[in-house]
This record gives sequence, C-alpha cells and structure tokens, in this order.
Amino acid sequence: MLGYAKSSNLAAYQSAAAHGGVAASDPHRLIVMLMDGALERIATARGCMQRNETSEKARLINRAVSIIGELRNSLDMRNGGQIAANLAELYDYMCRRLLLATSENKAEMLDEVSKLLHEIRGAWLAIAPEVRGK
Repeated sequence: MLGYAKSSNLAAYQSAAAHGGVAASDPHRLIVMLMDGALERIATARGCMQRNETSEKARLINRAVSIIGELRNSLDMRNGGQIAANLAELYDYMCRRLLLATSENKAEMLDEVSKLLHEIRGAWLAIAPEVRGK
C-alpha cells in the first residue's frame, strides 16, 4: 500500500508541476510543451510495442494523436497562410501514421512521426524571440 501512496503522490506532484508550467508559459513555450508531450508518449509507446504491451501502447499513441490534434487546432489558418495549411496537412498525416502504427504494430512508423515532429520542434525553437509575439 505504501508503494501505491508514493506513486500517487509522485503523479499528483508531476501533474501540479505540469499545470503550473502551463499557467506560467507563453504561447510559444506551450507549443513546445505540446510537442515534447507527444514525443514522450511516442517514445514510451515504442517501448510498449517492443514489450508487447498492447493496451498501454494504444493508450499512449491515442494520447499522442490527441496532442498532435491540439497542435493542429492551435494553427492560425486565417493568418498563417500556406505554412499553416502545410502544417495542418502534416499533423493530419502524423495522426494517420500513428494510428496505422498501432494497428500494424510497426515501430518504424512511430520513428517517422518522431522525426517529423522533432524537425518541426527545431524550426519552432529557431523562431527569434522578437518575432514570436507578432
């Protein structure tokens, strides 16, 4: 029982820390946090895939799909022009690949999405601070 309480306390602390980080973050940082969350879940799902933990793998991939959906929903389609449209299509593609990876149990599809998301994350981080607020 004691192990459960410690685990529960740790989960509560992590949740509070994550929510505190969100409340204190600027919009640019929030997008990075979403990307990091999706990448973390994809990596963990890959491990579950290797260990044949199918239900946990599916849960993690579904969560990553939800996060990527939030990234897509955060796009400014009115003012974002072709870049926003391209990102929307890329996010849709990533979601389809993740769902296919779940059903076909193919780690290389998870790797493909991780690589794409890392590239977008890198470009996002390269945006100059003075341009972020515009």
